[in-house]
Amino acid sequence: MRFINAKFIKSAEKKSDFIIDSLPQIAIVGRSNVGKSSLINLLTNNKKMAKTSSTPGRTRLVNYFNIDNKIYLVDLPGYGFAKASKNITTAWDKVMNEYFVDNEQLKLVMLLLDCRHEPTNLDQQMLDYLAENEIPAVLVLTKIDKLSKSELNKNIDKISKILRYNKTMIIPTSAEKKIGVERIEQLLDEYIK
Repeated sequence: MRFINAKFIKSAEKKSDFIIDSLPQIAIVGRSNVGKSSLINLLTNNKKMAKTSSTPGRTRLVNYFNIDNKIYLVDLPGYGFAKASKNITTAWDKVMNEYFVDNEQLKLVMLLLDCRHEPTNLDQQMLDYLAENEIPAVLVLTKIDKLSKSELNKNIDKISKILRYNKTMIIPTSAEKKIGVERIEQLLDEYIK
């Protein structure tokens, strides 16, 4: 599926604001500052589609992007931002849980990991949560342009082992070098059908 006409639709703060219609949804989730907005901008070929920030934890809402009136890309709040207060992190957890539970339009979750770092307990918990709730998920590595090919291969092996995830199913991406778009588009085609 080629992303031709993408547009931001709305931000949702609570369950009653969520979009519920017939279009399938593909959610993007990951730790704060992992590059979710950059991936959305890469996929939509629009550097201004999703706001990027050098300050982690800026996405605090569920953001919906309509792609060609065929699907929604849904940018979920980042997790693991240490400077957020306990009240805010609890609210984020609640919003994310409400988004995932009983969402029949959710077809796939792309769990983003920064290729330069080992997965954290929070990454493992997210992957386990998705598996327990039978929500299909794929691991997408971001910022691969920051590593040499050998470093990247070594890190993919390490991430695969830590998360017990088939390394051939991990998708390496770089917003900077525009790497990984075609593989994600193919994947989305499979899950939307």
